[in-house]
Amino acid sequence: MAKLYSKRELAKKTMLPKKETIRLILQYSCALNIIKIGNMNFENIAN
Repeated sequence: MAKLYSKRELAKKTMLPKKETIRLILQYSCALNIIKIGNMNFENIAN
């Protein structure tokens, strides 16, 4: 018999990121510097 995947209940779990992930994204965004010169963009990451 064929399985009916449409009757399957969709995942309702709320996906929350870990604190480490949030910290990494915030640190990266603070270190990222974008410089526009004419029609070109230069990305600089100050670690």
